[in-house]
Amino acid sequence: MGYIGIDLGTSGVKLIFMKKVGVAERQVTKEYPIHHPQAGWSEQDPEDWWQATAEGLRELTEGIEPADIKAIGVSGQMHGLVVVDKKGDVLTPAILWNDQRTDEECEYLNEVIGRDLLTKYTGNMALTGFTAPKILWLKKHKPEVAERAQFFMLPKDYIGYKLTGACFTDVSDASGTLYFNVKERTWSKEMLDVLGISESMLPTVHESYEIAGTVNEQAAVETGLPTGVKVAAGAGDNAAGAVGSAIIDEGTTLVSLGTSGVVFSPQEHYAVDKGNRLHSFCDASGKWHIMGVMLSAAASLKWWVEDVQHGNFDALLAEAEGAPAGSKGLYFLPYLSGERTPHNDPNARGTFAGLSPLHTRADMTRAVLEGVIFALFESVDILKQLHIPFSQVKVIGGGTKSPLWMQILADLFNVRVITAHDPGGPAIGAAILAAVGDGAYQSVQEACGTMDSTDVIYEPKESNHAIYSRMYPLFQKLYVSLKDVFNEMQAIEGKSEER
Repeated sequence: MGYIGIDLGTSGVKLIFMKKVGVAERQVTKEYPIHHPQAGWSEQDPEDWWQATAEGLRELTEGIEPADIKAIGVSGQMHGLVVVDKKGDVLTPAILWNDQRTDEECEYLNEVIGRDLLTKYTGNMALTGFTAPKILWLKKHKPEVAERAQFFMLPKDYIGYKLTGACFTDVSDASGTLYFNVKERTWSKEMLDVLGISESMLPTVHESYEIAGTVNEQAAVETGLPTGVKVAAGAGDNAAGAVGSAIIDEGTTLVSLGTSGVVFSPQEHYAVDKGNRLHSFCDASGKWHIMGVMLSAAASLKWWVEDVQHGNFDALLAEAEGAPAGSKGLYFLPYLSGERTPHNDPNARGTFAGLSPLHTRADMTRAVLEGVIFALFESVDILKQLHIPFSQVKVIGGGTKSPLWMQILADLFNVRVITAHDPGGPAIGAAILAAVGDGAYQSVQEACGTMDSTDVIYEPKESNHAIYSRMYPLFQKLYVSLKDVFNEMQAIEGKSEER
């Protein structure tokens, strides 16, 4: 028997077929576009997601006996807003996790409603990426759409809806909406009142491993799946990625180095950083986790390599291998699309600092790699301040393809870094959740305990860590020094757009 895992990412959907836990026997990826109609806006068409998923499922399951497909799990990008009417039609483009248009709504939630109440109701403060500010923005700027809304969904839940006809979500993904009570694992009635929406407009909430529906006839026609296949509630991409990497207990921290960058620390009990510098969310295994997120991780490298240099990754990374640790004192702030944690600043921007005639393209490429890891370390720094166990790091995501990047991470974090040889990431995690929901395992812990280890290990180099330790405080000062400048720049940009 086998299980399908679907990971609805920002740039594409990844689908895997798994028989042995942690091993993708088959794998398919389908891409789709992302749209930026205005500066700071980030949108996608949910129909693009579904068409890519349906096509991917047909390709993935070709030649597989229908009886061998026992259940499906879905993971995906978090926080996005999908608005569906009574007929099930999408009313407006989905507003994504990295969209920055809701700064006014966040200010209202954080300052008028107040951070203390938000933390009491949800465990978190308002950020531009979260879903609640998007709903307020929609009601203000597109009231005709808000009035026609039947359901407010998250991205992966739209795929679940298309597969089953049922509107459901899971506790980990719901945690990132800012209208979910993370401690109690249920929708927050207080926040729904603040937003002026009813619980009937929201998906039903399940634990990530619970079966929430079955494939219906329409989906079977479009995907080639047999009807009646079970569909688990699934999980947000980071929670699913943690399951796919068997990171479910305290002590080992997960770093996801994809389009965005994530620092993810499992917790046995509910806990909140009083400064809301990190997120407190429900976990896919039935517990909780604390998480920091930066918006432009691998996206920074992609921008530098493809958009600026018009080069290829292998060539530029090979050049960077020859640059010294610390890039000859060159710094890169990776805030191309604003930043989320710990700064919560939609106006932050990317910056090279310290350029001189001595610097080469190799130095600049290495500075981009180092800048992303410096930004991730800011979340790790907070974990240490909170006395959260931090003994080793396991890394997933596209960034694991670069040994140089992994070594920089090990050197700066000063811990052992482990990467899976063939990381399945969130898609594998989604398939594991489906297997648990189908009854193949009694718990997520039991399923993860059967996974084989095929790891690559990077040990920190003391000499490089010494360099990064001297540079890190200055990296932090750069953002603080430039924060007001970034705000002024955005004010000028806004006036220019008005003209």
